[in-house]
Amino acid sequence: MKKYKIKQVKSGIGRTQKQKDTLYALGLRKMNQTREVEGSPQVLGMIEKVRHLITIEEV
Repeated sequence: MKKYKIKQVKSGIGRTQKQKDTLYALGLRKMNQTREVEGSPQVLGMIEKVRHLITIEEV
């Protein structure tokens, strides 16, 4: 499975609760925090939902 490095670049303030929960589930709790995640279908779906708040880099 591929690994992805995701970084939160925009705030969750003013976003819907679902988007905030998705960021939290991805392990992003603060601005500019970076996380490495496995590319499972569930994670890829979460990434797609908050794509406008994060940057994605394939590792």
